[in-house]
Amino acid sequence: MAYNKEPESEPRIYGYTRTATTVLTHFICISFSVFIAVLSRPGTSLFSWHPFFMTLAFSFFMTEAILLFSPYGSPTKKFPHKTKGRAHWILQCLCVTCAILGLASIFYNKHLNGKPHFTSWHGLLGLLTLCVVGLQSLAALPLIYHSLAKGWSLAKLKRYHAASGLVTYLLGSGSLLLGLSSAWFTASVGEYTWYLSVLCSALNALVIMDQVSRAYTAKKRLQS
Repeated sequence: MAYNKEPESEPRIYGYTRTATTVLTHFICISFSVFIAVLSRPGTSLFSWHPFFMTLAFSFFMTEAILLFSPYGSPTKKFPHKTKGRAHWILQCLCVTCAILGLASIFYNKHLNGKPHFTSWHGLLGLLTLCVVGLQSLAALPLIYHSLAKGWSLAKLKRYHAASGLVTYLLGSGSLLLGLSSAWFTASVGEYTWYLSVLCSALNALVIMDQVSRAYTAKKRLQS
């Protein structure tokens, strides 16, 4: 989704700052996912699988998939770009799988309880995000198997994928933030914990926006 060309003329302090924020984002992804797992206690009820799987999908797998390309804090920084691309696609597939399981659990739970489906902004945005993530993963296949990109410029496809991927990530972040405003979450945590959760989700989104927008701009400048 993003490219790992580190700016040559960038002041060193900026690099240190971005490295620190990227490492912090890794920590937040893991910590927040563990926190939701402890809070929801997956397996105790059908509903409990919904926040667990959705958090894994949009807070962990999707974020880590993009951070693979970060020049400042990627665990695969020294790997070839092709390897990163395949790992990115695998994580995105795991994201889609978890999102489908999360959707199925809440859908069946509402069916059993006779409740209507997709009546909230959280539900509607979550469904839209799942559809977009699925399409995004399928559209990425030509970037892995170049024979599928006949008649298309791979450079342009990468740019389009990065731009649409950022939109997809922001949709996922929006759905996650709406989930934090749900009756279940607000009743399960205190005021300070709620604000901290929102802050962590917003910070992740800002770090990803910065990474993708800088990579997109740099790639476009090189091609112009």
